[in-house]
Amino acid sequence: MADVHEPSVRSYNMSRVKSKDTKPEIQVRKYLHAAGFRYTLLGKYKGKKLPGKPDLTLPAYKTVVFVHGCFWHAHKGCKYFKIPETRRDFWTNKLFGNRERDLKNENELKERGWRVFVVWTCELKTKELAEETLLRLEEKLSSLRPK
Repeated sequence: MADVHEPSVRSYNMSRVKSKDTKPEIQVRKYLHAAGFRYTLLGKYKGKKLPGKPDLTLPAYKTVVFVHGCFWHAHKGCKYFKIPETRRDFWTNKLFGNRERDLKNENELKERGWRVFVVWTCELKTKELAEETLLRLEEKLSSLRPK
């Protein structure tokens, strides 16, 4: 199926897709803040950026949290991830390239001694699923709580 928009309209629409302060990110941030966790944003730690620019950095726990969109990060096995029918080669390279870069960044963070948690947007779609996911994240972080 051909794109229903002119290239200029599609370009404008894509430029409006947010890369930070998305609803899922804010949902995770509000939950963790209410649970007493303090963090910095966009992977900043001691004035330097961490690989992959994590959405949340919890320095006291030496932990980072990524909130990944299922489409943009090619969430394996997720019903919300589907390669578009048009320009399949472009999208395949783009999305699987994102996935490879994510793995590289996670490995680099782990080599530096950071713990890495990933929250997928599909895990926040319904209220029940979000509560379960965020509670699980809180429990994992609580087990790391510095004394």
